[in-house]
Amino acid sequence: MPSTDPFRSTPYCPSLTAYQRFQTREVKVGKLRFGGNNPIRIQSMTTTNSMDTEATVAQSIRMIEAGCELVRITAPGKKEAANLAHIKAALLKKGYDTPLVADIHFTPNAAEIAAALVEKVRINPGNYADKKKFAEMAYTDESYRAELERIRKRFTPLVKICKTHHTAMRIGTNHGSLSDRIMSRYGDTPRGMVESAMEFLRICRDNDFHDIILSMKASNPQVMVQAYRLLVAIMIKEGMNYPLHLGVTEAGDGEDGRIKSAIGIGALLEDGLGDTLRVSLTEEPEFELPVAQLLADRYRLRNPHDPIPPLPDQPFSPFEYRKRKSHAVANIGDKHIPVVVADLRHKTNLRPSALFGAGYHYSVPLDKWNLSDFACDFIHIGDQQLGFELPGTLGVMQNAASWDRNKERHFPVYDCRNYPAEAPSGLHFLQLCLADLTPHCIRQIRQRKTLVLILETNNRHAMPEMRRAMALLQENQLTHPVILHRHFEGLPEEKFQLYSSTDTGALLLDGLGDGLWLSADKVGLKSRNSTAFGILQATRTRISKTEYISCPSCGRTLFDLQETTARIRAKTHHLKGIKIGIMGCIVNGPGEMADADYGYVGTGPGKITLYKEKQVVQRNVPAENAVDALIELIRAHGDWTVPPPSVEVAGK
Repeated sequence: MPSTDPFRSTPYCPSLTAYQRFQTREVKVGKLRFGGNNPIRIQSMTTTNSMDTEATVAQSIRMIEAGCELVRITAPGKKEAANLAHIKAALLKKGYDTPLVADIHFTPNAAEIAAALVEKVRINPGNYADKKKFAEMAYTDESYRAELERIRKRFTPLVKICKTHHTAMRIGTNHGSLSDRIMSRYGDTPRGMVESAMEFLRICRDNDFHDIILSMKASNPQVMVQAYRLLVAIMIKEGMNYPLHLGVTEAGDGEDGRIKSAIGIGALLEDGLGDTLRVSLTEEPEFELPVAQLLADRYRLRNPHDPIPPLPDQPFSPFEYRKRKSHAVANIGDKHIPVVVADLRHKTNLRPSALFGAGYHYSVPLDKWNLSDFACDFIHIGDQQLGFELPGTLGVMQNAASWDRNKERHFPVYDCRNYPAEAPSGLHFLQLCLADLTPHCIRQIRQRKTLVLILETNNRHAMPEMRRAMALLQENQLTHPVILHRHFEGLPEEKFQLYSSTDTGALLLDGLGDGLWLSADKVGLKSRNSTAFGILQATRTRISKTEYISCPSCGRTLFDLQETTARIRAKTHHLKGIKIGIMGCIVNGPGEMADADYGYVGTGPGKITLYKEKQVVQRNVPAENAVDALIELIRAHGDWTVPPPSVEVAGK
């Protein structure tokens, strides 16, 4: 089916194969410079009450000492905006001159006060001059122009104040808080996100104000990546090059939050997009900064990398999701969910307990296998042999030289050096990299319909080389399924998690890949397996668990987000495929959790409002009863299941 995207062939980055940063204009924020040839800057946001000067200053110092180069503080009203002067003075008195950003929603008057006091203001075009009621509106061109004129009058005073005081501005679009006006004209789309920002950007340009940084945040990495790409494509077309602030909003906590952030932010950094970033975790802000730094630091060392043949055309639709066409081989490819391969090649004593980390739990008393939601589809055992019966439908991959063709569900793995002229008729695998895709290899692949490719790379610029290989398959009209394999030597667990999420998640976001195999010499099987399933979950290509769309706390938050998220997770983590939004205030409320199935939103001190999708179901539920009320809501809509009993397992 041909693409309907009018921007399909519009370039969105300097190169799809050679690493280089998109050259943006330099913007000064206090003592710091963003964009241009400056380093990728790291920032975060305080979670304290903005009127509590002492607590906000103390937290800001902890953030700064953890590596924060720009401190954002919420200013929901005029008094909070005015108090930024006291916070700034207290920080300066203690020897900290880190620039401050006022975070503004709904209150233009607060923005105008803050713009004269701090180095930068962030405004959300979705709610700066509009209120969200989820109403559909019909506009003629004339009535739409009238709305833009209304916004111009409301926004221009802030632009002039920023220009007078040399205050920078971030125009930060959020996917979940697009105005009803934008939604009515462009829909809930990346295009709507971009147009929301462009309307405000054009007003700034009309006033000859250019100290601007742009962002396109969403809790769904796919939407977020598509929106940033489209923003850059439109800027290139219109001769603009404003710096980009990257972030996946409401990423959540723990492993999930880190994987989701790495996929969205990393996919853009791989293509040279991004001048500053914030990792939004439902944790203390100082814990965000090491994660952000690890993501940014990877690109200081990206060049020089092995050259990759250039791409004359984009091999995918960068602004919409379109799965690469592949034919099915057994349970891989076509409409099958992506498979997960667990690497046991270096595991000694392959007994049932060896599969524990791969999601297969053997009960000794019952002599029975129990499969978790993270049960992999294949194990690769290299040159070893199994001495026990296989659980479920688990497949076994073996090096071709050691393949036991007489064993059920055992499949050979070849490489280009030992691929025989007559390969097996059934499912088999071929490991290769871009350089292996010679005309001879391509002819061999074309003749083997039951072949599944395992795509690898040793290039420092890994994701673009794998993308180039996928493009070459497409150019040759080869539809064989492809398993993405990344191996990492010597990486600690957190780097492994972030780098593998970036390298493979970026490809999956673009519909490239029918399976995932992660291996690492310093990371345990359970973590590797969990990371693989987490990447598939975050890219929405395979749903294996409950998803939590949980905002990072800030001064607007009306309850303890970390404690509440933990309580909700403890009671609902078994609800596979359900998405639950947990929002600390109405700013990050029904709009930000737009694609959640259920919502838990703070609407007043000690008061919670519950949502089914975008609809309010119960208002002002006392916080002490709200988690139980959420469970009853899920039960009432038929989505509740009884948690499975725990079992005694070998190796646990």
